[in-house]
Amino acid sequence: MDLFARCFLLVFAQLYIGGLLALSVPPFHEIERGFYRSTAAVYLGAGVLALAGRLGLLLQQHGSTAGSAAVVVELLFWTVSLIAAAVYLRMLWGDAFRVRARAYVTAWVSGVAALALGAQSFRLSPLLSFETILYPFAFIISALVLGAVTAGMLLGHWYLIDRDLSIDPFHRMFRFFVKTLAVQAVGLGLTVALIWIGGAPASSAELAGLLHEHTALLSVRLLLSPCASAVLAWMIWKTLQIPQTMAATGLFYIAILSVLVGEFMSRFILFRTSLPL
Repeated sequence: MDLFARCFLLVFAQLYIGGLLALSVPPFHEIERGFYRSTAAVYLGAGVLALAGRLGLLLQQHGSTAGSAAVVVELLFWTVSLIAAAVYLRMLWGDAFRVRARAYVTAWVSGVAALALGAQSFRLSPLLSFETILYPFAFIISALVLGAVTAGMLLGHWYLIDRDLSIDPFHRMFRFFVKTLAVQAVGLGLTVALIWIGGAPASSAELAGLLHEHTALLSVRLLLSPCASAVLAWMIWKTLQIPQTMAATGLFYIAILSVLVGEFMSRFILFRTSLPL
């Protein structure tokens, strides 16, 4: 009964994980720590909301699934990740770089593990199938796209504060966004092809139903992201060639809307079909 809510809470969890990973893209010693503090706080807030929502759903079920070993392990990974992310955020005010580095690695590693484990709960195929790898891959790529586009927008705002900051960090973040978007586009095509050719019977049936009965839903998802997002990425690239960071930041704003709505459509597809598209 909580499937609909879990699908949409995934967006907050993926924003948290993808955002943490995106923080490693710009050069740490070339940007003031204020950027990392504010950005990490945004991502940590998204992660806390995701975990709080998940725990709330479990409490409403009166223990019907709370005893599941997989759920317990997944929640444990999320808790460890959030605690480590909070430590990382706190260490940004000090010089304990070893503690900060270890906390950062612990946060994203445990978060990716939690996301990969949670992806298995949506899988319709048996454990020994390629979909066991396909689902975590799709979830992690979506997380990276969300994190990259959000980090790009937040970094663009930092140029309003630090007028002397080199354009290179912005270029790095933009290239990261483009690469994640390209990988996601290829991944979507491969997902459809692999499930169509050799997916589990239940998955193949759901895919056939999606292609025949919910074509508009899938089309909107693909048009918004990656298609519209790719067009916006091209516009950002042309703007950065000027360079005009304020205009590029505004385009990142629009790209966030495109990616976010596309991901919400993806979660609705996940809810209706259990397919990671």
